[in-house]
Amino acid sequence: MASISLRNITKHYGSGKTAVQVLHGVSAEIADHEFVVIVGPSGCGKSTLLRMVAGLEEISGGEIAIGGKIVNDLEPAERDIAMVFQNYALYPHMSVFNNLAYGLKIAKVPVAEIKTRVDKAAGILELGHLLDRKPRALSGGQRQRVAMGRAIVRQPQVFLFDEPLSNLDAKLRVQTRLEIQKLHRELGITSLFVTHDQVEAMTLAQRMMVMNAGRMEQFGTPEEVYNRPATTFVASFMGSPPMNLLNHGPNTDFGGKPGAIMGIRPEHLQIGPSGWAVQVNSIEMLGAERLLYCRMSGESLVVRTDESLSGAPSIGATICVIPRADRLHWFDAATGQRLRELP
Repeated sequence: MASISLRNITKHYGSGKTAVQVLHGVSAEIADHEFVVIVGPSGCGKSTLLRMVAGLEEISGGEIAIGGKIVNDLEPAERDIAMVFQNYALYPHMSVFNNLAYGLKIAKVPVAEIKTRVDKAAGILELGHLLDRKPRALSGGQRQRVAMGRAIVRQPQVFLFDEPLSNLDAKLRVQTRLEIQKLHRELGITSLFVTHDQVEAMTLAQRMMVMNAGRMEQFGTPEEVYNRPATTFVASFMGSPPMNLLNHGPNTDFGGKPGAIMGIRPEHLQIGPSGWAVQVNSIEMLGAERLLYCRMSGESLVVRTDESLSGAPSIGATICVIPRADRLHWFDAATGQRLRELP
């Protein structure tokens, strides 16, 4: 197992005036045994970055080190990594056992050791009763577990996951997330996991790297990213529904703070007898909670309330909401960067 160092990583396609830059100086230090999630919208460069760590994409600039060794010029097979892809890439004519064992056979690992490694991986992933089956006889979740098992038997220094849950339905995604968490607890292998799903990122990551347009916007624990977003992009991307971002308006008292955007999460607004006057445009029932979609001085505002709230407002009603003063966030309107001090 090993640490991963990303040092001013850049990537462009083409050259000269026609060059397209897709990564802009990404730097991060990932500790040995750490589980880091790279999250961001489609096209932000997250999968490209992962593929560069794997050696499947050429690095345009910067250095990547695994276990202290610079790997820029090493082939994927020389990097001691194992990758789990979005598509399972299983051999349809082979049994689960042979799918798990194939890479080890190619590497001429002794037969007895192959069986030991396969049995261990099958035990961790609860595949023991499926070893004789072909992939066509497996569910999507079982196929993904086989793909993860194939990575485990390699005993690599680093696991790389490229959107491995995107082909699963909602229930299986939750189940497989729990299995990945268990896998990391048991094996402790340094892991990079790419996803566009912020729920996956928040639940899996020990730390997360939030990417936007080829740049790293923030690198921190899920709590840090959610509670102290570094930019308006992070504030609006992380959270469901996202943070409310408000400009100055006649119905809000921002204390005369020029050049700032105020952020407040929907759960930090409370309905009360006074405060900001907002009009309820629609209501979304989500079982244990309600989301109130409101308008205030021409701006949108989402309020999260408990389902058991008595006297719930109706659509079209005007209500007052009170923001928690200790949960206000301020961002520079020009740059989108978080303001450490109130402007």
